[in-house]
Amino acid sequence: MTNHLIRRGGGAVCLAALLIAQTAGARAACPMPLAVYEDAAKGTGIDFRPTGDSMVVTNSFRMNLATGVQLEGIVMWSEETPRPYASLLHECPEGDVTGDEIAECTLWEGPLYAVDDKGTVGLLPKEDASAPQALIFPDLGPTLRQAAVFESAAEDKLPGDIFALSGCQE
Repeated sequence: MTNHLIRRGGGAVCLAALLIAQTAGARAACPMPLAVYEDAAKGTGIDFRPTGDSMVVTNSFRMNLATGVQLEGIVMWSEETPRPYASLLHECPEGDVTGDEIAECTLWEGPLYAVDDKGTVGLLPKEDASAPQALIFPDLGPTLRQAAVFESAAEDKLPGDIFALSGCQE
C-alpha cells in the first residue's frame, strides 16, 4: 500500500515528510483524542475529541475551515479490509435519519492515512494510540472545491489533503 501511495501521490507523501521534519521532536506524545492538526496554509484546523462509547466510530474530530464552515468528522474501521474510513459531514440532521439524508450532508469520505515521525505512511490509529505527525485525506481539497456549500469560496480558503500535528489540547 505504501508503494502505491508513493507512486500515485508522491507529491503528497513528500510534502508530508517535509512537514514532519519541521515538527518532529518538537512535541511529546499526544493521545489521538486530544490531537490538533493544521493544513500547510494554516487556514484549516482539525481538533480530535473523545469518541465516547460508540461501538462503530473509532475516532471523532471537527474540521474548522478558513471559510468559517465547521465540518464534523468520524472514522469507522471497515470490516472487509480493515482500514480507517473517514467521513466529513456538514449540517446533518439529528436523530433517526435515513442513509439518503446522511449521503446528502456528506462532503468527503475515504481512507485516512497517518504519517509517523520517520515519514512512514500507514493507517490512522484508533483512539487509544498516540497521534501521528501528519494525516493525509486523499483528494479532500478537490472534493471540497466541488461541494455546493463552497462554490463561492476562494480557493485559498479551502484545505489541501495534508495536515501536520500542531498541538495537543490540554
